[in-house]
Amino acid sequence: MSFIVADEVLLAAQMSEEELREEVAVMLFARERLTLAQAARLAGQDVVRFQHLLVSRNIPLRYAVPKIAGR
Repeated sequence: MSFIVADEVLLAAQMSEEELREEVAVMLFARERLTLAQAARLAGQDVVRFQHLLVSRNIPLRYAVPKIAGR
């Protein structure tokens, strides 16, 4: 799926397309809508670089812990 943002919106926000993708990825990760890997991919970054971005913004990293059957 593609998501098209008008140039006027980017100009009004004073952001590049890359910055907007990064902001959306951070927001969706912080709201627990995307996993770390999914958000990094959306931001166009590798996971380690995206983790550094999250830490720089004081957004806690969360990791999925698999459930153990019967517990």
